[in-house]
Amino acid sequence: MRLTDVLWTKLPRGHIFKGKHRLVKPVTGLDIHKKLRDLQREEQNMFYLRHSYLTKEESYGHSQEQGRFEKWMRKWKVLQAEKFGKHKPMDNHLSHLRSTDGWESY
Repeated sequence: MRLTDVLWTKLPRGHIFKGKHRLVKPVTGLDIHKKLRDLQREEQNMFYLRHSYLTKEESYGHSQEQGRFEKWMRKWKVLQAEKFGKHKPMDNHLSHLRSTDGWESY
């Protein structure tokens, strides 16, 4: 029993990552290096966002000049036409019900 008490004294009671007596991982040099690298990457991304390649005036309407939306819309309409059948009037669907044209032909 004393042996188990000695072995278990290093671990906190209950949940080991919560509470007053929790286990806290010590910060290493590698952790600091990773955090610095993440901050540098974030700063580089913010720089690219602040200084964009195109101005707002240049970027407005560039897609219309290339005709991307029109090409996409044409392709989408073709796909929709292939997916669904052609429109048919109700006469074609109900033509098998018409045996004769007259009402009193029996």
